[in-house]
Amino acid sequence: MGKLFGTDGIRGEANQYPMNAAMAFDVGQALTLVLREGGKRGRVVVGKDTRISGYMLEGALEAGITSMGGSVEMVGVLPTPGIAYITESMRADAGVVVSASHNPYQDNGIKLFSGTGFKLADDEEARIEDLILGGQLSTMVPHARELGRAHRLEDAIGRYVVFLKNSFPRDLSMEGLKVAMDVGYGATYKVAPAVFRELGADVTVINDRPNGLNINDNCGSQHTEGLRRLVAETGAAIGLAYDGDGDRLIAVDERGNEIRGDQVLMICAADLRARDRLKNNLLVTTVMSNLGLRVACDRMGILHHASGVGDRNVLEDMQRLGGVLGGEDSGHMIFLNHHTTGDGTLSSLQLVATMLRSGRPLSDLAKVMDIFPQRLINIDVSSKPPVSQIAGLEEAIERVEGELEGQGRVLVRYSGTQNMCRVMVEGPSVDLTDKYADEIAAIVKAAIG
Repeated sequence: MGKLFGTDGIRGEANQYPMNAAMAFDVGQALTLVLREGGKRGRVVVGKDTRISGYMLEGALEAGITSMGGSVEMVGVLPTPGIAYITESMRADAGVVVSASHNPYQDNGIKLFSGTGFKLADDEEARIEDLILGGQLSTMVPHARELGRAHRLEDAIGRYVVFLKNSFPRDLSMEGLKVAMDVGYGATYKVAPAVFRELGADVTVINDRPNGLNINDNCGSQHTEGLRRLVAETGAAIGLAYDGDGDRLIAVDERGNEIRGDQVLMICAADLRARDRLKNNLLVTTVMSNLGLRVACDRMGILHHASGVGDRNVLEDMQRLGGVLGGEDSGHMIFLNHHTTGDGTLSSLQLVATMLRSGRPLSDLAKVMDIFPQRLINIDVSSKPPVSQIAGLEEAIERVEGELEGQGRVLVRYSGTQNMCRVMVEGPSVDLTDKYADEIAAIVKAAIG
């Protein structure tokens, strides 16, 4: 058995190791032990997205936590950032999310938050992993009189809705604003429409009847075709698409154009800077951000820092450098003045506030940056050797970047959650970008595909 935790918790195919009920039980036990070792009570919030396997895994987590004397607050289906908020606001010791984010229904995952609402520290995750893989948990259980209890928190959705509404400026109004929304059969299916309707927007929603099997199924932030059609049909001023666990946002402008995370970040950064609220004049994104974002930051005099891929890395760099805005082109965006983690609904509210404050349509605001042609090829791989050990790959990358002459770049990296290698190329034209991406991808496929 190898390492359990990846870049975003533990993930795998539901009902198979490591994403089975036995592992969830062990995670619950180990988490409670780690909390107790740190002098805490072991009070844990547990929530999930809409996957059918969530019932199995949340029940196993509840059993594991209570078997070690911890207590559980069950919140049911709630977006990942909602669980982080409830954990912090209730002063619980930790939060557990059962979700595989944008992955299909057959996958699931377990990710952990500390009592502060931030992701659990690396050393605590490592200790949990050691306890599980050490196989000694069954010898560490308390006496029957010390078993814990579980409760159902009935008003979790209402608490989270109020929190989100309070992040929207009181001097702005959504009255009469037409909003199209694709909740992707995921965890935002109740929360996001409620927030926007209670703030006065005229909301039309699609993909809001989850059945446990349809989460992320050709919809949501990964597939905006249906949302783009809905914007056209309803004459909406904006379209909003979320992923399965509600921590990502991809927008659609009033003309039906997809507005990605980099563009939303740049729009909001420009607004914050204009109002002198972009702390340290800094925007943090990742190495995967489009080259156009960096060019726009340089033009506007905004400092830009590129972190490693993953919202955990973005957040760490934001905290280290004193930034309040950061995220990824995939739609994870962190507004640290409002929340401790990426939140799709909250990001939507900040984007709409920027639109209303400026009086400009989203298509116009998106002109703040030009998007360089980009090609991303995801390659299923049989193994993940160091990139430097793939024959001919480093030489090919060096040759391509030399030919691009500073007008593009190449990035080859492995996914942290899937057996996949990502080849990304940016360049001055679509044809050249596609050509170079295909060349480099072919080397990867031949070696480990």
